[in-house]
Formats: sequence, C-alpha cells, structure tokens
Amino acid sequence: MTAVLSPPVPGTGRAPGRLARMFALSEVRWAAAALALFAAALPLDLLGAPVWAWAPLYALTYAAGGWEPALEGLRALRERRLDVDLLMVAAALGAAGIGQVLDGALLIVIFATSGALEAVATARTADSVRDLLDVTPHRASRVRADGAEEVVPAADLRPGEVIVVRPGERVGADGRVIEGAGEVDQASITGEPLPKAKEVGDEVFAGTVNGTGMLRVEVERDPGDSVIARIVAMVEEATRTKAGTQLFIEKVEQRYSIGMVAATVALFAVPLLWGAELEPTLLRAMTFMIVASPCALILATMPPMLAAIANAGRHGVLVKSARALERLALCDRVALDKTGTLTEGSPRLADVRPLAGGPLDENGLLALAAAAEHSSEHPLAAAVVGGARARGLPIAPAAEFAAAPGLGVSATVEGRRVEAGSPARLLGEGAAAAAAADEARLLEERGRTAVVVLVDGEPAGVLGVADRLRPEAAAAVSRLTALTGAPPLLLTGDNPRAAEHAAAETGITDVRAGLLPEDKVAAVRSAEDAGHRVLMVGDGVNDAPALAAADCGMAMGGAGSDLALESADAAVVRDELIAVPAAVSLARRARTLVVQNLVIASVFISGLVVWDLAGTLPLPLAVAGHEGSTVLVALNGLRLLGERAWRSAASG
Repeated sequence: MTAVLSPPVPGTGRAPGRLARMFALSEVRWAAAALALFAAALPLDLLGAPVWAWAPLYALTYAAGGWEPALEGLRALRERRLDVDLLMVAAALGAAGIGQVLDGALLIVIFATSGALEAVATARTADSVRDLLDVTPHRASRVRADGAEEVVPAADLRPGEVIVVRPGERVGADGRVIEGAGEVDQASITGEPLPKAKEVGDEVFAGTVNGTGMLRVEVERDPGDSVIARIVAMVEEATRTKAGTQLFIEKVEQRYSIGMVAATVALFAVPLLWGAELEPTLLRAMTFMIVASPCALILATMPPMLAAIANAGRHGVLVKSARALERLALCDRVALDKTGTLTEGSPRLADVRPLAGGPLDENGLLALAAAAEHSSEHPLAAAVVGGARARGLPIAPAAEFAAAPGLGVSATVEGRRVEAGSPARLLGEGAAAAAAADEARLLEERGRTAVVVLVDGEPAGVLGVADRLRPEAAAAVSRLTALTGAPPLLLTGDNPRAAEHAAAETGITDVRAGLLPEDKVAAVRSAEDAGHRVLMVGDGVNDAPALAAADCGMAMGGAGSDLALESADAAVVRDELIAVPAAVSLARRARTLVVQNLVIASVFISGLVVWDLAGTLPLPLAVAGHEGSTVLVALNGLRLLGERAWRSAASG
C-alpha cells in the first residue's frame, strides 16, 4: 500500500482537512460503503423482511468490501503467493453459497474496515513527513559577489555561498558561521532544551531558528543533503521497512490457508472423480470450508489486541494498530530520549547560590537577577523570572536593558547595574570571580546551566537552571528494567554532563549524548543487530527517524512534534512516563491471550474438521461449532477491557 501526500485544495494553497484526506483513500471509501450497506441489510434480514429486500444489499456489501482484496489476492497469486484477504473473500463467498450470507457479509466488512484503518495510518505518516518539509524555509537571503543581498529559493543554495540570517528567521541551509553571533534554537535537530550560542566557526543547521543577533553563514551542504532532509529520508525509509512486518497469526495463516484451500479442492474434486453426486459433494466441501476457515483464528488475535488497545487508550496511551501492539509486546530493550521524555522539556530554576560573605541572600540575588532578565525572551530568563515568582518575590522595574547573544543581559535595577549570563564570558580575575567560577563548575557537574550574576561589576552569586526530571522517571526506568531485564539506553542530543546527571538520577547506565538524528538511528539499529527488539521513546522531530526505525516507537504526546507522533506506533497523550511500562506489560498480556485463543480455536477447528472428514457433520452443527469457537475466543480476549487489567499491568 502506497500513501500519497495530500495535494493542496484548489484555490486555497492549503492541504485538505483530515477527514477529507481520509476519504481520499479508496480503501476508506469502499469500507464505508460496505459498512453502510451491511447496516442497512442487517435489520431487514433479522426482522424477517422478504429476501428481495435485503439480498441485494448483502450482494453490494460483498462487492464494495471485497473487490479490492480479491484483486490484490489475484495479483498475489500471479506471484505464487496466497493472500489471506483472498482466502477471506473465498470463505465469505463459500458461506453465501451454502446459505450463510450474513456471516460472509460480516467477514467482508471486518476485513474492509481493517484495511481502511491501515491505509489511514500510512497516509497520515506521509502527511506529517510533508509537514516536516515546511520546517525548512523556502527562501533565504543570499549575499552576491558585489555584497548586495538577494532573496532566492533555499533549494537553489550551493556549498560556498553565503547567506544572511536575521533574528527570528530560520537558517536556510546547513553551514558554518563566518560573521556575527547569535543564539539558535536547534531543538528540532538535537533536542537541546535551550538555545545554543553561535559565533564564528560554529555549525548551524537548516530549519533551526536564529533568536538573537545577525549571522552570516557559509553554506556547506546542498539542501538535499541537509540534516533536516536526511531526517525526512530516514523516516520514509524506516516507515516503508516497518510496513512489511506481519502479525504472528498472519504468518501462520499463510501456511494454514494453502493447506485449507488444497483440502477443500480435494474434498470436492476427488469424490466427483469417483462418481459422487455434485450437490452433496459441494455441500460437504463448503461445510468443510466453513468449519476450517480461520475466522476463529483471526478472532483469536483481534479481540485481545483490540481490548488492550482500547484499555490503553482510556489510560492515555494510543496504540495505532494490532501490529504495533504485537511489536510492543516483543520488545526486550528500551531506548529513551532525554529532553521532553525523561525530563519535562522546559528549563526551571533549580539552584540559587549567593557568594559566601556577599551582600545578598538567596532572595535578594534572585530578585535582582529576575528584574534584569524580565525584558528578555530567552528561555533561561523565563526560568529565572518564573523562579522568582514562585517564591513570591517582587520584580522591580529595570532601565537601560541590553542583551548580547551568547553573553547575557544587563540592566539598571534600583540604581545598581545588574548583569546575568555566561560564566565564561562575564567572570574576570579576582577572588570573587574565582569563587563564582567554582560554584558554576559545581552546578554544571550536576547537569545545570550556570548563570552568573554581577552587581555593579562584582560577582554576587550563581543561579542553576535545569530541565527537571519527570517525577515518575526513576520509577518508570525501574519498571522497564524489570520488564526487559536490562536498563534502558539514554539517547540524547543534549550535552554529556546533563545526560549523565539525568541517567544517574534514574538508574540508567548506558548513556550516549551529543547525538544527531542519524546517530540515534544508528544506535537503535546497532541494538537490533545485536538481536534485541527495541522500543524507542521520544518526543521531538529529532527523534522521529529513530521512532520509525525501531521495532516499536512510542511518542510522548503532550509536547511532542506532529512528526514524532505520526512516526511512532503509539503515543502517551497524558505525558505520564510511567504509562510506558504499563503499556508494555498490557501488550505482553494481550499476546499471552492470543496464544491461549489459538489453542482454543485449533482444538475446535480440528474437532469439527475430523468430524466432517470421518463422518457426516450436519451443516447447522458445523455453523454452531464454528460460531461457538469464535464467540469463546472473542470473550476470552475481552478480559483485557476491564480496569483490573490496566491496574495489574501498571503495578507489574
């Protein structure tokens, strides 16, 4: 199945809405038609209306829901493969042939709906890849040979050319700063929670946002080879690869289907060759097809999986499909992103350290720093101001505010000149500066971002800002370790010190920091090459390729990017990390019930088949046995719908 990116609505320049995009898929249109026709025929049939009233509706149901699977199945036969959907169409027609028209129509509707849901999921992933392309600016300001600027399509930029990036603009291409200084928000690429100071010689990436200062950037890569373009390519490649995976039951069905078809043909053809009458021979073959059809085997899989999906959904974990749930159940290694996954994703004030013997206490130091930072839009400033407000401190008005990219801010507060910013840039010589540098180093060793505060040119103290761990992070890591037998991997684009600190507080021992998106993919595939089935948990654009490449991807949905949500197999919509191990445990229980149901269905089918082959199995009893086994496995699977099943999965 190939999903096509939705074209813009004519005259609007916009892509159609989600519902319109969904019904643009032929699988959805035909499934909806089959369902509507079946819903119209069913009450007429059950209420005893004349055959002419409901039979044409059932016939149209068969045609609407069955023609595409039948066509695909015939194409598969030309490639010497027996498609399961073709077998279902044949079983439905066989049921109709011996009078079980309702059963056959229901089977057609179930399969048509399943195919439509899969088509929608594939198309939505393709749409979000298209949305990611919008992250990269379409135009850039290129510097001509005479020094003048010209606006050109970003796709026309070539290595060696120079572009100008002003505050608030997106970087047009991957390159290196050759003039100017600024602070670039590159969370979409690296996942870092804070903007990165950039100066001459530093690398910048297409699609990232320049917050302050004007930059001149020399282009180093063609647009098609940029990091953001490689993210798109990796997501598409991984999605295509994963789309070929099958449920365990489908692998069984491939072999079972061949045997069933061969047996049905033999049961019909061989007696005829020995002179048997046509009508009873056909009835016997069709009875065999009914009792041997894999309806119970199919329902052995779907009720437990759908019950688990529904239960998880009620508790904030959306699993996209039964295939995704099975992949989740089989995972034996977990890889976690840090920012926005293990942590909350927004910097907060963590430490206030006035210098010993200095003129200010904690509240005095924080109040002055917050007043100076109040006019700044930097995330560090927001953390400092938020910390002051949380303590109920008054924020005095500031005058002569100034901000320098990569340096910090300065302002006059209550007659004093207050500066706040990078220790490396603000601290000079002297005992107070050395003491402040020591405090800053201690904070940075704990994974904090240090902000030094100067009052009238003298160091007064240091503030520590950190991306706070989720309250349940340590418990979630412990549960995942117990479920898989090994601590999770930590894969992050953030700096090593912050990563090591987060890992130490949660019990993670394998830390890989400073990773670009392709590095995360390589780490996931390395674990898979070692024989593991990997569950990747992340939230950002930079996590999307790894989410798509992993055996199962789970996105933190609260602040997650659209691409991460669509690339993943599941999403935690309430942003509760502890829901991840609960979902894994529930998926494993669903798979256990699937195995139980397969045993039950196999016993019933085997008994009915032996009866039909060894004796004369009455058709009503065949249908009753077939439907009875179907109902039994369905009820067994629905045990996972209850609240008790989730509580048990969550508690381990």
